[in-house]
Amino acid sequence: MNGEGTVIIRNVHVVTPEGVIEHGWVRLTNGLIDAIGREKDATRPPSGENAAAHTTKLADHAAAGPDASTVSGDDGSTVTIDGRRGWALPGFIDIHVHGGYGHDFMEADAAGLDAITRFHALHGTSVMLATTVTAPKADIDQVLNRVNRYRDAAMPYAQLLGVHLEGPFISAKWPGAQNPAHIVAPQPAWLEDWTRRFPGLIRMQTLAPESEGALPYIEALTREGIIAALGHTDATYEQVQLAVKHGLSHAVHTFNAMRGLHHREPGTVGAVMDNPAIMAEVIADGHHVHPAAIGLLAQLKGPDSLLLITDAISAAGLGNGDYRLGGLDVVVRDGVARLKEGDSLAGSTLTMIDAFRYAVQKAGISVEHASRMASGSPARRLGIDRTTGSLQPGKQADVLLLNAQLELERVWIQGRAIN
Repeated sequence: MNGEGTVIIRNVHVVTPEGVIEHGWVRLTNGLIDAIGREKDATRPPSGENAAAHTTKLADHAAAGPDASTVSGDDGSTVTIDGRRGWALPGFIDIHVHGGYGHDFMEADAAGLDAITRFHALHGTSVMLATTVTAPKADIDQVLNRVNRYRDAAMPYAQLLGVHLEGPFISAKWPGAQNPAHIVAPQPAWLEDWTRRFPGLIRMQTLAPESEGALPYIEALTREGIIAALGHTDATYEQVQLAVKHGLSHAVHTFNAMRGLHHREPGTVGAVMDNPAIMAEVIADGHHVHPAAIGLLAQLKGPDSLLLITDAISAAGLGNGDYRLGGLDVVVRDGVARLKEGDSLAGSTLTMIDAFRYAVQKAGISVEHASRMASGSPARRLGIDRTTGSLQPGKQADVLLLNAQLELERVWIQGRAIN
């Protein structure tokens, strides 16, 4: 289902791994990024064919005003878009998302998976992990079955790379919005069953590294090529450091639902900040983490070890109201999701474009670094950085066009325009 034909995005700041190309252009051809360049180096059109005619069309288009955003080549196969000094970015990769637009990965059928992936694609996400919540094994099995079947066919929107199991092997002291009734100690037999029936489907699992049996379980995850992540944990600084030696390498929604930083016991947060072997997530929505704390975390981890996520639930895109998450009642008011009982934050209604914009405009992170946190670093985390996660010739045409105010205007996934 790769996109056909050619799209040229010109007059944009192009964010690449080597830096930002000012006054640049990107050419997408048959689902791939075909070429990237600077306007001053391309006196003829990047497409290279029908140069004189195309240059005339571009000149006519430039004079036509802001409503004329696209033109076609003579054969109709090339579309040129004037980005008006906006930004071209790689598609976002969200490794921690529970649902959206009225659907939850714990319950979504094929139509529901289409609805979730379309909603998040329209907000810039090109790749995502279907994230579960703490639940009985039978319910988790159902999610794995449905996602596995969904991935057998071509996916028309954001690509479901696999599944992130958040729980159920977490701490009862830090359940957050996870249902404490289903928290259990790590179960090696469950992992053996899952990896036998669904090889390669589980990409990450969140657990409390201080729980009984966690260390050998982390080793088993690592042997299977599954990212071992800490979260919903009361682990001390020393317990986290020990877990890293056994293969732990990731922290979910840093600061939230974990033992905090204290000057005499740095806790889970201190270990995450201190250990370069741990890649960290953060929810940049203005509710979960103060922008100064996001900025501090970004300084300590750097854009190559910090990932933006949404942690979005089914309420994302729908506004205020009553919802459910993992069998628990959730109330959304003014965009903030909280458990009806206990008032704990319950995921978010965030989208990746909003997280990206918040990181830049509120946390003081540069566009280039925020892009790496939203795309390049999660791609590397998932081992897909050879094919996506950055704007480079030969990679998938997972491309976003933002205006100068960092508002999302257009999305391409594998060269297909998403609408």
